[in-house]
Amino acid sequence: MNTAPPATPASTTPAPALDTVLARAKAAAERLRTSTPADRARLLTVLADALDAAAGELVPLAHRETHLPEARLTGELARTTFQCRLFADRLASGALDDVRVDHTDPDWPMGARPDIRRTTVPLGPVLVFAAGNFPFAFSVLGGDTVSALAAGCPVVVKAHPGHPGLSRRTAAVATAALTDAGAAPDLLQLIEGEQDGADAVRDHRIKAVGFTGSTRGGHHLFRLAAGRPDPIPFYGELGSTNPVVVTPAGWAERGPDIATGFAASFTAGSGQFCTQPGVVFVPDADAFLAGLPPLAAGPMLDDRIATGYATALDDLAAQDGVGVAARTPGGDGLPDIALLRTTTEAVRTTPALISTEVFGPASLLVEYGTLDEVEDVLGDFGGTLTGTVQGGHGLDEDGLRMLDALTRHAGRVIWNEWPTGVTVSDAQQHGGPWPASTAPTTTSVGTAAVDRFRRPVAFQNVPEQALPTAVRDR
Repeated sequence: MNTAPPATPASTTPAPALDTVLARAKAAAERLRTSTPADRARLLTVLADALDAAAGELVPLAHRETHLPEARLTGELARTTFQCRLFADRLASGALDDVRVDHTDPDWPMGARPDIRRTTVPLGPVLVFAAGNFPFAFSVLGGDTVSALAAGCPVVVKAHPGHPGLSRRTAAVATAALTDAGAAPDLLQLIEGEQDGADAVRDHRIKAVGFTGSTRGGHHLFRLAAGRPDPIPFYGELGSTNPVVVTPAGWAERGPDIATGFAASFTAGSGQFCTQPGVVFVPDADAFLAGLPPLAAGPMLDDRIATGYATALDDLAAQDGVGVAARTPGGDGLPDIALLRTTTEAVRTTPALISTEVFGPASLLVEYGTLDEVEDVLGDFGGTLTGTVQGGHGLDEDGLRMLDALTRHAGRVIWNEWPTGVTVSDAQQHGGPWPASTAPTTTSVGTAAVDRFRRPVAFQNVPEQALPTAVRDR
């Protein structure tokens, strides 16, 4: 069985009290509010360089605390620093500016139009809850932190208990780099513990929250944010079962490729990806199972997650209409790899079968007779991060129909590829209707994530010299 990660030596310097952290964040917000995009681009580049320089220390530490392979962690750290530099590049080029200018027009059909210039300003201090399954990319200097800093907001990160030593060390590397660059180290601060996290959500100095984690935990914090005297935006990326529809033509023409791709996708990271394909609609479950290659998975992130996975798997397998198609015992601390099976008829009776997330290397195969059955079942489906169609080689009309059905529920739809790769780019969308996220109009990955942490302001008839630089004529 998995052993607990070695204890991380306590810091010799006591962590500041939450009130001190939030007071510092508020003061930092005033300084950062007047920074230029070029200033913020420089700081993001400094942070990326510092993380790269510390990789030899950070990657082994992450490996000890999360059980993730060092090769995977090395790639994830590279993704994290790339993300910093991508935001820096877009800031410097002006690509992240959101500017609209209406010059004075005395002949405007509604009557004389005044000079109006619209741009955005930072919200203020942002609280970020780090995720456990991506100790770099969704943690202290992950996407929420980087997009908030790019927007001009200081960040308070609530560390994930699954990698506390890594969180402290990453924060120390970042604050040292900010100090060396002449910036205020209070732009990025770390807190720990559930109580401090909840108290920070309630505090008037926090102006927005970014969260990646479980539906239960996210929903609780979402209610706290909405229940404040001054409710604030809560950007939560929560649970998702990420349906896949294999069309008849897809299976007939690409069966072996589909089976191989699925096997790699649903076991990647031991199934601990938020985009893991958890529900797969297939025309022939027996043939699908027979076509799968040997399956393998690594250890879970920690014992708590391993226990939760085993419990959720057993609960789903015990539901009426669900059978265990294949279950490979893990042994030696590794999780079981499981494929459950059911039918569209059983899902009609119990819709929760396809909306119950099992966080680990398990998926539910749903055998269908016709695609009308699939479309009927999907009609009551909740929101998902992704929806995938595995169609034929050509223009598969059935596949196009299923793509349209999935677009009604998913933040990202995929054709003849798999959802577990989430690239960082300008066009990326990582979110979706509830319960995939609490804010379906936003993304937590890609450069559009910056929009979560700034708000629009229109300047009417304001003298040129008093306007923000972005909306001046010169």
